[in-house]
Amino acid sequence: MKKVKELVNKYSYHIEYNPEENIYIARCAELPDLMAHGNTQEKALKEIKIAVLGALKWIKKEKECLPEPLCLHKFSGQLRIRMSPEKHKKIAIESLLQGTSMNQFIINKL
Repeated sequence: MKKVKELVNKYSYHIEYNPEENIYIARCAELPDLMAHGNTQEKALKEIKIAVLGALKWIKKEKECLPEPLCLHKFSGQLRIRMSPEKHKKIAIESLLQGTSMNQFIINKL
């Protein structure tokens, strides 16, 4: 069970304020279906970590694979995308007009 508890602190968390409800909402990138909230950022983070720990215990009990923390994942720096031929042509033309590669054009847009 120690491995599961150690994973909780390696996951990626995002906290945002919801002004309509006057609360902070926390999410875990590796388990996007989970959500928790609190009156402070600290409380929201504490609550989402409790939810993540519960989810990980359940996943392990079901003998499913635990999600890999993003911080442990090796990224190649390459991203393949599919698009319509029309969109591809438009990007090719725009990048040529700007005197740059399509790759650099797309990176600049991001």
